[in-house]
Amino acid sequence: MVKEKMLVTPWEVKGSEENKKLITEFGASPVQTLKDMPDFHTFKSGVMISHRDFDKFFSAIKKGEKCAILSGVNASGSLHIGHKAVFDTNLFFQKRYGIPVFIPISDDESYVAKKVDSQEEGLKNSIQLAKELIAYGFDPKKTYFIIDQIYTNIYNLAIKLSRYVNLSEIKATYGYKNEENIGLHFYPAIQSAHVLFPQHQFGIKNILVPIGPDEDAHIRISRDIASRAGYKKAAILHSLFLPGIDGEKMSKSRNNAIFLLDDEKTIRKKVGRAFSGGQKTIEEHRKKGGNPDVDVSFLYLKYLFLDKEESEDIYKRYKKGDLLTSELKETFLNKVLEFTSGFQSRLKNLKEKTFEKSILRN
Repeated sequence: MVKEKMLVTPWEVKGSEENKKLITEFGASPVQTLKDMPDFHTFKSGVMISHRDFDKFFSAIKKGEKCAILSGVNASGSLHIGHKAVFDTNLFFQKRYGIPVFIPISDDESYVAKKVDSQEEGLKNSIQLAKELIAYGFDPKKTYFIIDQIYTNIYNLAIKLSRYVNLSEIKATYGYKNEENIGLHFYPAIQSAHVLFPQHQFGIKNILVPIGPDEDAHIRISRDIASRAGYKKAAILHSLFLPGIDGEKMSKSRNNAIFLLDDEKTIRKKVGRAFSGGQKTIEEHRKKGGNPDVDVSFLYLKYLFLDKEESEDIYKRYKKGDLLTSELKETFLNKVLEFTSGFQSRLKNLKEKTFEKSILRN
């Protein structure tokens, strides 16, 4: 008798091919092979899927050595549910071990990559994101925002590091063409400056950078530069690539992400059209059961909201047909609304002076 598979594996999540390539082509190691893992849901659920030198970072933090998290966001928009796995992981380390979290907000990259129309828009978005991240739960006394239009000293470090990478490496890594603007070609040096800033400025050599799989190229470049320039390489932790609400890759043009500032009506509408693994009719669903392996509501619940026991229970009931798609979506909706309403309440009551102190200045 074949044992029934209980939960979807990370490789079966649509769009997760990027995660698999990190291991098969770019030498990352699966998180599940770690001998010692943090007791936290992002590790238990499998949403943190691969790493580079995380074992060394975790060993250092447990020994009481100076450690820090470096985790950036792009200044092209607002926070969405897709950020949750990385942010929750960052918060875990900050709260459990009291370590600082450095958050670069790449207003310059947003501008040169034409994700925003002007530098002014990029700066405005950056200030708003800093405010949102403090409302998310980060400690303003242990969180440092690097907004490059404000902390322009970062460019001094970027210039220093630029000597250790050449144009051929940048073009090979990113696929940039000669026709691309020079800002894109230079930005990897700036991102490397972000990654190495805690080490350069504060002597914190144990740095962890939790990222999505699409950011790995940036950090691989920074690790190469670090070894050439006499710095310690940062450790990397990769989160699973989760699909948008429609089951496709998350993108601004598709409007398929649930944003933390979305109102209840908008969230209900988005969850209502979430890609489903259910059958066409209730009768057929009761008879054949659903497919939680492709159901977006289930994937988000499993990887972002529920513990292992809850996920397994929902998986079994949905697969048997005992749990309907509408009921699964209702569970997902309630979790999202609880999460976003708490965030929006904290954001509304946040005083400007609280988050402004966390913005680094020259």
